[in-house]
Amino acid sequence: MLLARLVLLAALLPMTAFAQRETTREALSRFQETLTMRLEDGAFVAKDLTPAIVVSVTPMFEESRTWYPTEALATLVRVFGPASLRSCEACMAPRLYVEQGKLEQFTTQLGTAEITRLDEQSRGSALPARTAIWLDETAEGVSLRIIDLKNSRILLAENFDPTLTESARTRGNLALARELDRRARGDSLTHTFIDVTMYPGQHVSLDWTEQWGATNANLSGVSVSFFDPVLGVGASYFRVVPKALNIMVGAKVLLSVPTAVVSGISGQPQDIIDPLLTGVLMVRVPIGRSNYGVTLSASTNGRVGVGFSLMNLTLLPFLP
Repeated sequence: MLLARLVLLAALLPMTAFAQRETTREALSRFQETLTMRLEDGAFVAKDLTPAIVVSVTPMFEESRTWYPTEALATLVRVFGPASLRSCEACMAPRLYVEQGKLEQFTTQLGTAEITRLDEQSRGSALPARTAIWLDETAEGVSLRIIDLKNSRILLAENFDPTLTESARTRGNLALARELDRRARGDSLTHTFIDVTMYPGQHVSLDWTEQWGATNANLSGVSVSFFDPVLGVGASYFRVVPKALNIMVGAKVLLSVPTAVVSGISGQPQDIIDPLLTGVLMVRVPIGRSNYGVTLSASTNGRVGVGFSLMNLTLLPFLP
């Protein structure tokens, strides 16, 4: 049994090392794509980052000791160009400085002052380095740091993994923290809804609502309808039920504009196309965490329909 386990372990170790190398290679690819995109989009200006001195490209595993430094440097060259980078071979080794009446040896990690000193000693007549770069291997991918050598300002510090799940998780957590903080303050939040029910009855309306309350379970606002009633305006109220798939149950009270205008001109109540007031019972069922939902409507005009709802539209930038 012991021999069988040793044989299995010996077979699995190369597979583990290969998987780790693939993870690192994929993470370097994501790093290259992300930084290239940010440079093209103007998030960073290349001339503000270069010339740059590469302080560390440290591997994490024995299996990647020989190939990772070369691969990391090649990736940096593809991003910034070969004329913009300098290698600091002395940065990871003990440093010995001899001056008149003074002998200093450093074995700790470098600070910006010492990086600047090493750059001055090796750059010759070239321009001084503006930034220092650390691109080290981690268990999940690679870790990047870019520091401004003039004032030690952190320009970029980020981890990259093959699927950028860490970045996505960070964005999700920040959005959740922002939402929980907003709820704790009791601030309202504006929502935009378009409700369209088509079968067997029709109802089409556009709502602007504010989400409010101690638990943010209430939505109230203004509604404009385009069918049932035709050209109606009024108010709406909904209650969110978080324990039941965040279903929104509520109603709208809509004033028919054509009927109100004709009744005002004639001086007598008249129903033109629709009654003066129409009540519409609404149920919205969101589809997962998307901006779409299934809608059920039932109005006092006897129309019942099932359709869809568009929530928080971004295609119409003039809407809140």
